[in-house]
Amino acid sequence: MSPRPPAILLMGPTASGKSALAMAIAARLPVEIVSVDSAQVYRGMDVGTAKPPAADRAAVPHHLIDIIDPTEAYSAARFRADALAAAGAITARGRIPLFAGGTMLYFRALARGLADLPAADAAVRAELDAEAARRGWPALHAALARVDPQTAARLEPNDAQRIQRALEVHRLTGEPMSRLLAAAREAALPFTPVQIALLPGDRAALHRRIGERFDAMLAAGLVEELAALRERFTLHAGLPAMRAVGYRQAWEHLAGEYGRDELRSRGVFATRQLAKRQLTWLRSWPGATRFDCFDPDLAAKVLAALAPRLDA
Repeated sequence: MSPRPPAILLMGPTASGKSALAMAIAARLPVEIVSVDSAQVYRGMDVGTAKPPAADRAAVPHHLIDIIDPTEAYSAARFRADALAAAGAITARGRIPLFAGGTMLYFRALARGLADLPAADAAVRAELDAEAARRGWPALHAALARVDPQTAARLEPNDAQRIQRALEVHRLTGEPMSRLLAAAREAALPFTPVQIALLPGDRAALHRRIGERFDAMLAAGLVEELAALRERFTLHAGLPAMRAVGYRQAWEHLAGEYGRDELRSRGVFATRQLAKRQLTWLRSWPGATRFDCFDPDLAAKVLAALAPRLDA
């Protein structure tokens, strides 16, 4: 028997039904939900991050939602510290932490610890931004593929933020970021993780759900929400919060770069690309029990799989 209390890790791509499943689990088990979402941490960014509705948050305690302003940055290291603190408080109350979300870098930081990567360097980033302005991010992605093919393989050619970081790490250390991440020592966890991964048995069905969800966000006022945030905070397009899928496209729409129809098509495409990256992580994730997110008996099957692991 393990002396460590259990914690559930519920992972899946965007639009795979993680929030609904988390609430179904909460209806049967004494859990508190810890968000693993790099955008839900921001106050005021509600529509485009698909935050749980107020009724769900009132019924079941949720953590790491609405904790910083969109002008601030939030790192994997800070997430790990905040998540472990939340888990400790939850277990002290005799309840089970349920980590639910789709930010796989945060799950990696939580489960495997953090690599000793260099801090951001403003001069190197300015240099990379200037190169990108001249040559384009796909050219820098190709440059990354030459020095760190493993990292480049999981990034899209226009993923500016991650390409910049990977090249920055290589220029500062002379080492590929993938090698530094692989060398990170696994950090001991204060709980025993029980890992659940949601994968789509039907990729086309996931794409349809992504389109429907983005349409619902537009109808619920995504563009209007961003316009109000720009009135409330001093924002610019380079902030991490404004690089989030949906908000980046809404920002460009408000800047007059394209109309509402193209906003929709670009937002859906970007969300599909996000799901693709998440699925790449999940397919190689060790130790997870995998379920089809479209299984009509999903909740019952997940609860049946959890029962012996939580009683052990």
